Amino acid sequence: MLDIKFIRENPDLVRRSLENRCVQADLDGFLEADASFRSIVEEVNGLKHRKNLVAREIPNEKDANKKAELVARMKDLNLRLKDLDDESTRLDSLRNEIRLYIPNMPLNDVPVGEDASSNQVVSTWGEKRTPPFHPKGHVEIGSALKMLDMERGAKVTGSGFYILRDKLARMERALINLMMDIHTTQGYTEIWAPALANSSSMLGTGQLPKFEDDMYRIPSDDLYMIPTAEVTLTNMNREEILDLDDMPLRYQAFSPCFRREAGRHTGEEGMIRVHQFSKVELVSIVDPENSALELEKLTDDASEVLRRLDLPHRKVLLCTGDMTFSSAKTYDLEVHCPYNDRWMEVSSCSLFTDFQARRSAIKFRRQPHLPSEFVHTLNGSGLAIGRTMVAIMENYQTEEGGFAVPEALRPYMGGAERIEPLTGRTI
Repeated sequence: MLDIKFIRENPDLVRRSLENRCVQADLDGFLEADASFRSIVEEVNGLKHRKNLVAREIPNEKDANKKAELVARMKDLNLRLKDLDDESTRLDSLRNEIRLYIPNMPLNDVPVGEDASSNQVVSTWGEKRTPPFHPKGHVEIGSALKMLDMERGAKVTGSGFYILRDKLARMERALINLMMDIHTTQGYTEIWAPALANSSSMLGTGQLPKFEDDMYRIPSDDLYMIPTAEVTLTNMNREEILDLDDMPLRYQAFSPCFRREAGRHTGEEGMIRVHQFSKVELVSIVDPENSALELEKLTDDASEVLRRLDLPHRKVLLCTGDMTFSSAKTYDLEVHCPYNDRWMEVSSCSLFTDFQARRSAIKFRRQPHLPSEFVHTLNGSGLAIGRTMVAIMENYQTEEGGFAVPEALRPYMGGAERIEPLTGRTI
C-alpha cells in the first residue's frame, strides 16, 4: 500500500495515477478521514495537557468545593478523551481500508495508456516460425494426439479444466524440471510451499481485498487456493526485519495456481486461460537502490527458458492501464504462435517497489544502529507451464499431426525427439 504521508502530501499525483491506471478509489474519502483524524489527534494532545494540569492541582487544592469542581472537570476530560479515542480509531480504520484499494504508483518510465494497445515492445528474440502447411492450434493438435482432454476435464471438475495424458503429462513435469534447473544456476533458492494461503498472506501481496472474487476460498479455515506462488514466497518473510547483507533474497517455486477468472473466460480456448494451471514462480526481495536492476535480471532469467527452448518471443513494457494492481512496472514475455499469427503472454515480471512490503511489514536495516526501512519486492513467472506447452506444440508442429520436442527438453523426456499420435486403444 502507499504511505499515508505520501498520499496526504501528493493527492494530485495519486489522483493522476488512478486516472492513468483506470482505477476507481475513494481518494477524497481518504483525505477527509485523514484530515479529521489529524484534527482529533491535535485536540487529544491539548486535552491531555489540560488533564495533566488539573491532575497536579487536585492534591494541592484545600477548598472542598473547588476540589470537587476539579474532579468533575477531570471526569469530563476523561469522557471527552474516550469519545475522541473511539472516533480516531474509526477514522484510522476507515483511511486504512480505503488505502487498501489504492493501487501502486507507476514508475516514471511506464507508458500511459488505457489498455494493451499502449504497451511498448522493448525487444524481440528469434524468428517467427512459418510452417509450409496450414498451422493447427494446440487444441486440435493435442486432441488428435489423444493427449489433451478438455471434455473429461470438464466432466470431473467443470469448464476451464483439462486433463493431460501420456507424453503431454510427462512434458508438464519435464518443463517444470527444466525451468527449475535453469533458475537454480541463476541463483534462485528452490522452495516447496503450500498451495493454500491465509487472508493475511493474500492481503500482503495485494490479492485482498480487491480481488477476492477471483479466488477460490475455504471460508471455514480462512484459506485461499493460491493464484500464484508469489503469495507464499513473498509472505515467507512477512513481519520480519532483514539485514542488508541478507539481500537479495531470490526464491523459486513450482506450484499449481487457481483462478476463478470471473468474467474473463470467454474467447480463450483450450489451455490458454483456465482455472487451474502450473507455474514456476520467481520472487526477489531487494534493497530499494537495486530493485530496478533486479527487474531487468529477473525478466532476463525468465527469458532464458524461452531461449533454451528456441521459442521466438518479445519483451513488452506494459502501460499504466494494463498493469496489475500492486505493480509499479511490469514486463510481459510473449511467445509467437503460428496458429492465428498471435503473440501469447507466458510470463509477467513486475517490480512492486515497497507496496507489498508495507502491506506485509517486510523491512531491512542497513546497519544495526539505523532505523528499519521497507524492502522492495519483485516477482515473475518463470514460466506458465501450460502456455509454454501451447507454444511448443504450435511452434514445433509437424504436418503429420504431432510435434518435435525442443532439444533442451529432450533429456527430461527420456530422449524423445518427437511426440506422435498414440497407437492402440486409449481410455
